[in-house]
Amino acid sequence: MLARLSIRDIVLIERLDIEFSRGLAVLTGETGAGKSILLDAFALALGGRGDAGLVRHGAEQGQVTAMFDVPRGHPAAGILAENGLDDTGEMILRRVQLADGRTRAFINDQAISVQTLKAVGAALVEIHGQHDERALVDASTHRQLLDAFAGHEKDVAALEALWDIRRTANADLDEHRAGMERAAREADYLRHASQELKTLAPKEGEETELAGRRTTMMQGEKIATDLREAQEAIGGSHSPVASLSAAVRRLERRAANAPSLIEPAVKAIDIAINALEEADQHLNAALAATDFDPAELERIEERLFALRAASRKYSTPVDLLAALAMQYAGDVALIDAGADRLKKLEAAAGEADKRYAAAAAKLSAARTKAAEKLNKAVNAELAPLKLERAKFMTQVESNAAAPGPQGIDRVEFWVQTNPGTKPGPMMKVASGGELSRFLLALKVVLADRGSAPTLVFDEIDTGVGGAVADAIGSRLARLAGKVQVMAVTHAPQVAARASQHLLISKDALDKGKRVATRVNALAADHRREEIARMLAGAEITAEARAAAERLLRAATA
Repeated sequence: MLARLSIRDIVLIERLDIEFSRGLAVLTGETGAGKSILLDAFALALGGRGDAGLVRHGAEQGQVTAMFDVPRGHPAAGILAENGLDDTGEMILRRVQLADGRTRAFINDQAISVQTLKAVGAALVEIHGQHDERALVDASTHRQLLDAFAGHEKDVAALEALWDIRRTANADLDEHRAGMERAAREADYLRHASQELKTLAPKEGEETELAGRRTTMMQGEKIATDLREAQEAIGGSHSPVASLSAAVRRLERRAANAPSLIEPAVKAIDIAINALEEADQHLNAALAATDFDPAELERIEERLFALRAASRKYSTPVDLLAALAMQYAGDVALIDAGADRLKKLEAAAGEADKRYAAAAAKLSAARTKAAEKLNKAVNAELAPLKLERAKFMTQVESNAAAPGPQGIDRVEFWVQTNPGTKPGPMMKVASGGELSRFLLALKVVLADRGSAPTLVFDEIDTGVGGAVADAIGSRLARLAGKVQVMAVTHAPQVAARASQHLLISKDALDKGKRVATRVNALAADHRREEIARMLAGAEITAEARAAAERLLRAATA
């Protein structure tokens, strides 16, 4: 899964590239060689907390890049899609740590938030040490691990869908019931207001239209007299049209004697007569427009008064009275017909509750059975890890009165370290060394179910003897058959089980003026020498080399 880890300008590291193979990779080296620095750098690439102290002295910034080969459909790819990032199959996580404390995060060279990087990193890698608390104290994580072990993912997804249906049904019921209660408190007022507005029947834009007509009528009354006087002058008894028409006829009789003198005059008088007749038509139309029924003006004013009175009464603009009338009518209808709808909503909510409760109870029973199987599987792993007197137990507490999207169960991993002692939450009861071994047993049982595809174990073999260390190595190797495993170890029995052995060392540079951490992949002979050093200490003896050879042969047997 993890193809390469590239580190630049981190404390004691100028430039470091590590190629990882599949299976179990172990990192060994003397105390102080830089194993913790490597893990801190790796955690930084996965979204861990930044620290200016990680930057190598004299450098402006440090950088860590982790490259993964991620299969399609992996949860990490889903996180990329949710954040609008491209999924190319290869995932490159890069974190830049500046010397002033600021950090920048990138995935596939696209800038992202540290929160997104952390979410992707958590989906890809888990780092576990003696005192690591991740996946151990969060009860919701325990439930997810139990469901992953039992293969309940589809059941949980179905229950989440039922939860959403139940939540929607109950929300609709609560909203309708609240509306009915509100309407019932104001029933008399609503009925009166609805009937009053229904009788008034206001229309949007009506006020503007009526006010315009009223203004036209009132202005028309003032100009009607002038229009009549103009009409009398043009078309009345004093109209010049008759005189002009007689003059034209006389001129036309004389036209044959002097056409060039008479015809232009006749044409001009005809134009004047036509203009006077057109003006008379316009005056008649204007008078018709100003001619109104006083009763109609009275009706318009009464209508405007009623609309504006209703506007003041209901504190609503006149143009919004129609919408208010519809709202009040709807509230009254809710009172009148709400009881029937309430019964339907209550029935729907009850059915949704019933279906959810049945599915949650079924899943709870399945979890209880799965917990027994998980307990049996984990406990079978404890004796070789020198925890033969300890007991692992999965507590499933069901409470139908406290439902949730994933059901009614609270799941927590408990242990009893010795017979007769009081069992309790694993994180509180188990010591550091015990905790790491319980964790390893859990991971071996869960394998690639409920686990990140890359697991890192930091010195979980600390403080254990040869037989237990060998059991730890055996289980790490088994686990590496399904997921990629990296282990920082001081135990030669664990190192002998590795498919890739990386030696961490500290080299002097510039004639001893500074030092740098190096990581080298060990070939067969060098690997035997390193395991002999782990067995014997500073002075490697022939017996230590022979013992190292036996460990390597036993590991491959």
